Amino acid sequence: MTGLDVGQLKHCVVDPTLTGLGLGGAAAVNLLTGTALAESRGMYLKQVGGGPALGLWQMEPATHDDCWNNFLRFPVGKRLGGLLEEMLAPDLPRSAQMITNLRYACAMARIRFYRVKEALPGANDPYALSRYHKVHYNTVLGAADLAANAVYFKAALQA
Repeated sequence: MTGLDVGQLKHCVVDPTLTGLGLGGAAAVNLLTGTALAESRGMYLKQVGGGPALGLWQMEPATHDDCWNNFLRFPVGKRLGGLLEEMLAPDLPRSAQMITNLRYACAMARIRFYRVKEALPGANDPYALSRYHKVHYNTVLGAADLAANAVYFKAALQA
């Protein structure tokens, strides 16, 4: 088993989710698709090795909660917060839905990137996308290797 089909993830989940948020475009779609591949290979729903990261985008609950507590609840993020609320299933906690709700998990990963001051990189540069992911999502403390992960962003471009 190799995980989800990259083209289906990109075109059936990522693109419509980001379009619905009003935060789409080729660079964002390729960045989020590549991030899912770099973080979980597009197949793991819980962090390998027992860490706290959840979902295809491997967001930690603390990061998820920070997005809500320090952005989505404030006027600048309120419109996006309302759109995210509409994506939620009523029977599960928000952070648990990063495992069960692909649209919500993708949207939360996009919110994480949206809060970054640096503009998105070019849509067709897998190395720039990998660097952006490493610096702004995985961070210097994370295990991501931007050179090794460029292959995942290249796959996202080609899907």
